[in-house]
Amino acid sequence: MTVDESLLRTLTPAVIGILGRRGADFAAAEDAVQEALVEAVRVWPADPPRDPKGWLVTVAWRKFLDAARSDAARRLREERVDLEPEPGPAREADDTLQLYFLCAHPSLTPSSAVALTLRAVGGLTTRQIAQAYLVPEATMAQRISRAKKTVSEVRLNEPGDVATVLRVLYLVFNEGYSGDIDLAAEAIRLTRQLAAAIDHAEVAGLLALMLLHHARRPARRKPDGELVPLAEQDRGQWDTALIAEGVEILQAALARDRLGEFQAQAAIAALHADARTADETDWVQIVEWYDELARLTDNPVVRLNRAVAVGEADGAQAGLAALATLDPALPRYTAAEAYLRERAGDPVTAARLYAEAARSAPNLAERDHLTRQAARINASGAG
Repeated sequence: MTVDESLLRTLTPAVIGILGRRGADFAAAEDAVQEALVEAVRVWPADPPRDPKGWLVTVAWRKFLDAARSDAARRLREERVDLEPEPGPAREADDTLQLYFLCAHPSLTPSSAVALTLRAVGGLTTRQIAQAYLVPEATMAQRISRAKKTVSEVRLNEPGDVATVLRVLYLVFNEGYSGDIDLAAEAIRLTRQLAAAIDHAEVAGLLALMLLHHARRPARRKPDGELVPLAEQDRGQWDTALIAEGVEILQAALARDRLGEFQAQAAIAALHADARTADETDWVQIVEWYDELARLTDNPVVRLNRAVAVGEADGAQAGLAALATLDPALPRYTAAEAYLRERAGDPVTAARLYAEAARSAPNLAERDHLTRQAARINASGAG
């Protein structure tokens, strides 16, 4: 028998929550559960438990008590704790929700909040998280340790901010894939878990957005890793089941008439997914949704994306006019201007801007794509 790692990750937040209710602070509970997970990997293949969660609770609690006995203050708390069996499933869901809030505490930096969420709620090991973020394990261990120390005095029953939790999960999703951990898939798993624990339109909106974006993943790159723009993607490679699920979740969220930014973003993604070809994209509706999104967030990056959509809906000159109202220092401003200049019939300027955008691209794949765009125009004789 092999250990079901997905089961361990699913049980982790509930077990941490049970230890917390018995008197363990977050840092001590999380440490004890991690030790229990290591023990499970060692023991379960030869002796699988009938009740995996109960086994983890028992072993983790023993690990906590062993550590507590060496500390006088914790010994006093140990004498006060209630050793009755863990509460039922409804309380477990609440434990998980509170852990989301705790790991996305406003006192943490975004990177620390992401790492702590993956460790405590996602059940990933420090090594797995370090590999996913391409940093040394010692560096990630320090980051998680500092984060645990920061929130160690925060009570699990304190109210949390759903918006902060969603932003942390979205950060995880946008990291995509690296090492042996697929962070996009992990973010979807965690957001599904959150959606099951809380009835919230924006949680549903984020889940829909993730599913709709993830559905296009197989078409985003060529076998050699080259980036494929949305308009050039083979839509036959898109995952229609994920698209259908994302649209269904989005429609139910929108019907509640509690519009938020993730629902608006998901609506834009759904319109892209609905088009059988790039030419059939309903850019007029997309611009309208960008207007809603800009009203909700007043985010300059949203306005940048809106300018490109305006260029598609109303012509390149209209897009350039919308772009001109924004700060040229915005990320990807130059790339957006290059695209609109080419569509406006100015290939010389477009080639120069593509090359300029490539020099400041945030990653290698995007840099290579922009460089190829400049080379393509120059090869056609425009440069």
